[in-house]
Amino acid sequence: MVSEAESMARESVIVVIDGKRSKGMVEPLDWALKHVVRRKNIVIVVGILGDMGKKNATQCFPLNMRFNISGILEKLEFSISSGHAEVKPRDLGEEIERKREQFQAILQPFSKQCKRNEVKLEVKLAAGICPEEITLKEAENANTRWIVLDSHLKKYKMCIYWNVECNVAVMKGKDVATLMPSRAPKPDYSPVSSEQADAQTWPDDRSLNDQETGNQNVIEEGESSIQQTPRGPSWYPLQFRPGFPREFLFSEIEEITNGFSDIICQEENLKVYEGVLQNTPVIVKSIQDDEQFWSMLTILSRVRHRNIMNIVGYCCTATNRLLISDYPCLYSFAMKLQCDVSAINLSWRARWYTAIEIGGSLRYLHEECPDGPIVHQSVCSSNIVYSHGCSPMLSNFMTAKWYKGDVPFNGNSTGKCPNLEEDKQLYVDIHDYGLFLVELISGKVAGCFPHENECQSLVDWALPLLESSSVTQLMDPRLADKEDDLKVVHCMARAALLCLKNDSGRSISISEVLAVVRGDQRA
Repeated sequence: MVSEAESMARESVIVVIDGKRSKGMVEPLDWALKHVVRRKNIVIVVGILGDMGKKNATQCFPLNMRFNISGILEKLEFSISSGHAEVKPRDLGEEIERKREQFQAILQPFSKQCKRNEVKLEVKLAAGICPEEITLKEAENANTRWIVLDSHLKKYKMCIYWNVECNVAVMKGKDVATLMPSRAPKPDYSPVSSEQADAQTWPDDRSLNDQETGNQNVIEEGESSIQQTPRGPSWYPLQFRPGFPREFLFSEIEEITNGFSDIICQEENLKVYEGVLQNTPVIVKSIQDDEQFWSMLTILSRVRHRNIMNIVGYCCTATNRLLISDYPCLYSFAMKLQCDVSAINLSWRARWYTAIEIGGSLRYLHEECPDGPIVHQSVCSSNIVYSHGCSPMLSNFMTAKWYKGDVPFNGNSTGKCPNLEEDKQLYVDIHDYGLFLVELISGKVAGCFPHENECQSLVDWALPLLESSSVTQLMDPRLADKEDDLKVVHCMARAALLCLKNDSGRSISISEVLAVVRGDQRA
């Protein structure tokens, strides 16, 4: 019998799998058991079930059920959890119960191997929780050495990687994984086979064969041993490095994206790929709409601000329109707010600084661009992203417009004088900035507001509280409300009200709003 203290001291390997699919579901677990799990480790399998239908999307199922798997494994811990309310085990829906039985069946072949190596196997099913959030929570609660992600969950890899200090592996196919070595300085001796690992490891861009060279340690049971090496090149964003942005050849883009093999998302007129340039992660956007491509390129080739996600380069051929930019390694502000672990780390002062910096990027677009004002038209927490070591940056200029006439790419401006229509368009950004301030204060994301289906938007809910100065009822309950913090929250609240309800009959500039956010007495 293993004591609680011994269990806590055991190293763990977290395997996160997409529980919504059946084919290939066990590949991450199979890879982990072959290559990174050691004797007496704890393997925590986290099955992501998604929302499990609208009815169960916000339910919580905290329980601990133990049962035998054909008498092979004495006790397999099985828990099912989610977000907000609690129900009893008997209230579990048929869909969740079916998933529990499915996991029990697929884990049966692995039980002998676990028992033989004295490996403890735990299974946790998560419904209605962001994969990033549940993974970070498990890593926080366990002595985690490796996290192995299902290939279907790879879009969360960078956000998870930058919030943990263990190794991360992302499945690319059967018995093939991309390895992201721990950022911690201490060495790690992990039994990974170089034959099955992906040669294009990220971010260190070194194959396991390279890491294994010269390692002469004694190996037990035929396992190989690899020593972690210090981090390599700088992760300073490419957009701020000399020589960028620049034009790329299509062959260069093919090399960067490994032949366009890793697609992140696909929409009607847009495909987004991930890649590596100079050992730095990048994303490549393939834009089908010709007018939209040239509009974005025209704008982004001219603007330069530390709080704007700019382009690294572009490629234009007869059939392709491509824009390259830095990979937002720490993801969007919306994702941070939706993850409890990340949201708690976003203190009131950090949120206030974010408000000031994003407000500064809008002031640059509206008032400081040499060729005339630019309206972004999509300011929200989903379009504010983070890269490692950088301030928050305004991204996604798909809908951005230049409001001094069209500025052609050859640099010849056909400007016109500002007018009321222009002021009205700029106010779109100011209104959206007010909504972003509400997101910062409440911790809620506008597009995911729980009462959206009941025809109540985040603004509808927040505006009465702002008007009555009931700011404490608006504040994110996940953060403590210290007296010093209340000052900056009230500044953001006053600015939000100014943006969302302009009764003065005149246009409000972003500079005036920023003065209120800063707490300028003159404002």
